[in-house]
Amino acid sequence: MTTYESSQDNLNASAVSRYARQIRYAPIGPSGQERLTGSRVAVVGLGALGSVAAQHLVRSGVGFVRIIDRDVLEWSNLQRQVLYTEDDVLRMLPKAEAAASRLQSMNSTVTIEPHVTDVTSSNAEELLSEVDLIVDGSDNFTVRYLINDVSLKHGIPWIYGGVVGSTGMTMNYIPGKTPCFRCLFPNPPQSGAVDTCDTAGVISPAVDVVASLQSAEALKWLSGNAQAMRDTLLQLDLWHQQWMPLKVGNSHRDDCPACAKGHYEFLEQHTFEPAAVALCGRMTVQVTPGQPASLSFDELEQRLGRIGEVERNPFLLKYRRDADITMVIFLNGRALIQGTEDPILAKRVYAELFSL
Repeated sequence: MTTYESSQDNLNASAVSRYARQIRYAPIGPSGQERLTGSRVAVVGLGALGSVAAQHLVRSGVGFVRIIDRDVLEWSNLQRQVLYTEDDVLRMLPKAEAAASRLQSMNSTVTIEPHVTDVTSSNAEELLSEVDLIVDGSDNFTVRYLINDVSLKHGIPWIYGGVVGSTGMTMNYIPGKTPCFRCLFPNPPQSGAVDTCDTAGVISPAVDVVASLQSAEALKWLSGNAQAMRDTLLQLDLWHQQWMPLKVGNSHRDDCPACAKGHYEFLEQHTFEPAAVALCGRMTVQVTPGQPASLSFDELEQRLGRIGEVERNPFLLKYRRDADITMVIFLNGRALIQGTEDPILAKRVYAELFSL
């Protein structure tokens, strides 16, 4: 009996059949596939990057995939977010729930754990610990600094990715080996200081390339091939056919508050006041209560239905207050105030809602 044949004994016949082509790729082989099957990954953000990365991980047989996203599907998502359909938009589904259903239909042997929530200082450790790897599909810097803090505090590697227009960037952050995110980006940029998909647009092939690069690095780590992982910050421009790997191995900062001093400032920023954050280019403000609530949609629908238009599904309630303002409310009290970019107005509308 060959080594290949004997190694397959630990994989059942169904797994050998499903992953046959992947197993025959020598760097993975049967032992790598076993590692993948026993691995746990968190994907933060189920938009463009997260859609592609989650699909690769699930199809590759990663045993447990936790998917986290705060948002509800909109028509503009369908151009680049490959997990979703028009029916998902019409049903007002949260991305995490729609993604979970689609991913489970791709591979029923994988455990999919969806979370319809924002990653905050209050829940980041609970959501992102007890996994072997974190894949970044988020769209904002605050979440990435939280990921970085959890990564360093718990010794969990993470794979950064970002795309705007036709350009993208990705890097592997491995605690104790590479510079951390704050070594390279000490502080979040000021609002409006950098382009986003909402301000500069984006083409879907650029998303697919960056997310596929992230997924390849994830497979290397999870299958026991860490030595094959890229050690550069890779920038690319798909439109102009440019690939720019940047050596950053010597970018460790002795004064880095996170990896050098062990101060996890973003994890420690707890507040008991509602937080309001404008979502760039969306005419939407997200309001998050200082402490998670536990709402009753039945009660809300009965109360709000007397004064406005209400729609609901098991995951959210949509309330149109007037021609200008619509609220999307989640069971934990988080709300998207659509029709304004003014956080002060959004917090006032939110306060009025829960004092009616």
